Amino acid sequence: MNNYLIPANTKSGKLILGIFKPFDLILLGTGVLITLTFLMTFPVSSNWQVIIIVLPGLISAFLVIPIPNYHNILTIIIEAYTFFTNRRRYIWKGWCVKDVKDVQNNK
Repeated sequence: MNNYLIPANTKSGKLILGIFKPFDLILLGTGVLITLTFLMTFPVSSNWQVIIIVLPGLISAFLVIPIPNYHNILTIIIEAYTFFTNRRRYIWKGWCVKDVKDVQNNK
């Protein structure tokens, strides 16, 4: 029958509350702290001022939202940045590298 029991998310045990890395909580806490400081410091008289004051908390919360197949939005942004800024020419070093004659010319 070959029934195997594979945990759905084996890394969730290493995360805080099964969702957050320590950096995620620091980022979220910093954004919320900045928002609370702005709320206590600046007078709020219109809707656009409220939006600007609450923006640090909203941005930090948006970055740490967990999503499937990635850890969170911040992880997607970092992965996209490294993909677009790193080298795009991949050198073949597979098990049959000696069978390919082009490898010697590419060095």
